[in-house]
Amino acid sequence: MEHIEPSNENIVLVTGAGRGIGLGIGHAFAAAGAKVIFHYNTSRSAAEEAVSKIQRKGGQALALQANITLPQEVERLFAAVNAAFGGLDVLINNAGTYPTSPLLELKSEEWNEVINSNLRSTFLCTQTAAHMMKARMSGTIINIASIEGGFPTVNHAHYCAAKAGVIQFTKTAARELGCYNIRVNAISPGLINRSGLEQDWPDGVTRWQTTVPLQRLGTPQDIANACLFLASPAASWITGINLPVDGGASTTPAF
Repeated sequence: MEHIEPSNENIVLVTGAGRGIGLGIGHAFAAAGAKVIFHYNTSRSAAEEAVSKIQRKGGQALALQANITLPQEVERLFAAVNAAFGGLDVLINNAGTYPTSPLLELKSEEWNEVINSNLRSTFLCTQTAAHMMKARMSGTIINIASIEGGFPTVNHAHYCAAKAGVIQFTKTAARELGCYNIRVNAISPGLINRSGLEQDWPDGVTRWQTTVPLQRLGTPQDIANACLFLASPAASWITGINLPVDGGASTTPAF
């Protein structure tokens, strides 16, 4: 398996790494030997706890706070990464929000919040990281999109639009940054399990498990495994793709 893992010299920044998918991705890269920065906005305790666990095992990790919808905060975050580790090899744009709201009741403030947290943050972090990576003529950027970027979902007009934007942004970024040996790819998760999900949405979980070919919910580790592959030398000729990691949900007929 060594040939499909990222180099243990990699410096990896994971945004939104204080919980859920981002937390799982951060732990997976640390287990592979990378130096990991756990970015968080509000989930300080979870991010710092993750860093402490990694450090106790002899790994290198750091927790950094920033509101990455603001350019000045992004600049501060990446300056701190550079000061701590002297560069950046891998950026995982995972941060985002996932609220629900019927289209006819959707307020412009809610729309802006979802677009900013999911799409604007991806743009700002990608642009800043690419400037750092360009100087080294090497880098990997992985954007966490969603299968909802290609499949409409009720009460998720803002989220679907944001994730569709992430997918197209990934393709255009890959096109423009390839000449600097910077690869840009997206991963589109399906329904990922979390604590309390089956209690909060029992009918949805049941529908998912009976409809999806692999008949189970995804886990943060499933997404982390895909990130490890796309960041590894085994994916050195892969850029501009959107990889669904959804248990086969995207094979479901529309009618």
